[in-house]
Amino acid sequence: MLQDRWVQLAIMVLATVTLSNMQYSWTLFVNPMRNETHWATAGIQLAFSILIFLNTWLAPVEGWLADRYGPRFVVMAGGLAAGISWVMNSRAQSLEALYMAAAVGGVGIGCVFGTCMGTALKWFPERRGLASGMIAAGYGLGAAMCAIPISRMILASGYRSTFFFFGVLQGAAIFCLGAFLIKPVVRRLRVGQPGHGPEFTPSQTVRTKVFWLIYLVYVMIGSGGMIVTAQLGPIARDFGLEKQMIAVLGRSMPLVALAVSIDNLANGLTRPFSGFLSDKIGRENAMLLMFSAEGIAFLGMAAFGRLPLAFLVFAALIFLFWGEIFSLFPAICGDIFGVRNATANNGLLYTAKGTSALMVPLASLLVAATGTWTAVLLMVAVASVGAGLLAKLVVHPMRRRMVAPQGLPVEVA
Repeated sequence: MLQDRWVQLAIMVLATVTLSNMQYSWTLFVNPMRNETHWATAGIQLAFSILIFLNTWLAPVEGWLADRYGPRFVVMAGGLAAGISWVMNSRAQSLEALYMAAAVGGVGIGCVFGTCMGTALKWFPERRGLASGMIAAGYGLGAAMCAIPISRMILASGYRSTFFFFGVLQGAAIFCLGAFLIKPVVRRLRVGQPGHGPEFTPSQTVRTKVFWLIYLVYVMIGSGGMIVTAQLGPIARDFGLEKQMIAVLGRSMPLVALAVSIDNLANGLTRPFSGFLSDKIGRENAMLLMFSAEGIAFLGMAAFGRLPLAFLVFAALIFLFWGEIFSLFPAICGDIFGVRNATANNGLLYTAKGTSALMVPLASLLVAATGTWTAVLLMVAVASVGAGLLAKLVVHPMRRRMVAPQGLPVEVA
């Protein structure tokens, strides 16, 4: 039964569901942490940047290990690191301790998410968009289910107890799920079959022009979403909405917690849909459509976000049109560079997420200088639309020219 690729996909999706709080519930802890410790928001958010930076920049190494030895022990080690990270957060008495915990968590996320993504591409070479979308969906949906319980536990028991409880829970769950993973059987595709193409080693991949162009597109579209993921709580505070309550089905709940839950639901659901859509209409066409809509959502947040309902709507739209990057980019990476080294190659491209995370503390500094989030939101709106245009007008023709009629790569820097 474990040899069935759909069973393996289900296990990996569950692992990423459990992992997702590491990134997408972080914003719920920022303001309570600031209130108790009196650390500056920019200092706290540097921990988030460290988390994402190490998560992504170590992904090529973790991917190489998974390609060589299989996903089981890489994911199990990642689960342990993810759990230890949040336990360390619960005990941190200084920013330096917080940064150390973030470093451990970054290693954990990379081991779990990067390994599951690359392994899924190997199991499903002819359905890369759908497979990557399912893995990416898990990484968003878990936080959607946990946002409100985490928010309530923070209010009732404090942020430290919440870090500890969920850290132990998620670490143990991922460790156990990883034990059921097996090394994928890479299916051989016939010439002309969807997904067939040349195979690149990581060293060959980084020597192509198209890799670095896609990397630039990833950074441009990734920056805005990373900023909002980490800063949604601080944005709500500056908009005067941090303590806003909203009635849903006759019950009142905090606006920010509801927003995080809805946002991550949208973030998760868009990923398999976008992957499936890109299988049908093409990767770059899907990018142009989604990235342009993302820019419009940022503009809406800048213009109307101080209204509670508008804040909910535009935050949800930002995540809806941003979350698909975690299915589109792995899929296009597999299209161009093959599946034999998919985990390592996707790990190389995934470092763009870490690069974009560097914008999170810079955004805090820009807000401190200007006194408003408007400039940041306008900046990322322009970058989002620009990323879509670059993907369609430059990446698309470049990668079409990349493979000669004989099937050999011809465009090497």
